Amino acid sequence: MSVQNPETQPIIIRKKVVHGGHHGGAWKVAYADFVTAMMALFIVLWLMNTGEQVKRAVAGYFRDPSGKASGQGSGVAGTGEGIGIRRDDMNKLKSKLESAMESAPDLAQLRDQVQMTVTGEGLRIELMESDVGTFFESGSAQPSASGREMLRMLAVELGKLPNQVLIEGHTDARPFSTNRAYSNWELSADRANAARRLMQESGLGANQVVQVRGYADQQLRKPQEPDDASNRRVSIIVRYQPGTASGQGGAVPGERAAAGKTPPTAAP
Repeated sequence: MSVQNPETQPIIIRKKVVHGGHHGGAWKVAYADFVTAMMALFIVLWLMNTGEQVKRAVAGYFRDPSGKASGQGSGVAGTGEGIGIRRDDMNKLKSKLESAMESAPDLAQLRDQVQMTVTGEGLRIELMESDVGTFFESGSAQPSASGREMLRMLAVELGKLPNQVLIEGHTDARPFSTNRAYSNWELSADRANAARRLMQESGLGANQVVQVRGYADQQLRKPQEPDDASNRRVSIIVRYQPGTASGQGGAVPGERAAAGKTPPTAAP
């Protein structure tokens, strides 16, 4: 019998491969995928049982995550993102706008010139002029410094809602003495349009304003005092959400008062 030389005998090295418990970490990845899929399923099931407003708000977020679209956000606690203000929530919006005005020192001084009223059409915000001109330069469609600040604040807050907005211009019964070609009709329409333009530049959605109306002195705030300065005003109406039981308010005129198509009236 031959005996191998120990010096030539092969050396066998055995390596033991140690695996992590329960087949390593692969199960964690699979479990995470499962949990993610279940969460997505629950979100889809929740969306299927929500109202159309919530669905539009969620869809709007994915179309515009920055939140600049007109249907994004809500400035009223408890209403939810992208949900329009209904009749029962208008007082909440009124309170929020009043708080925003109070928090700005320059605007707080104008609270006596601003009146907010919940009506059948929606929330009516009236910016009333004074004898020296509060929100617009006297006899002009040019907003004053305080008028620009007030309109910008309103634009930021109302731009968070999908509710439609209407803007009206009103004057008192005093006539222009220098320009017969420019009457209360032109002034009221121009002031309403100037407010629209400034608000849309400051945060109001591009499609939120659905009507701009110029009424001249045909809807005086104080009919018994036709020359009173408070008759000169710009009204911003935040409409209830259409298509809801709580959003059916008063009728909305379908046509803007056309400048020059009504007998001439007076001017401030």
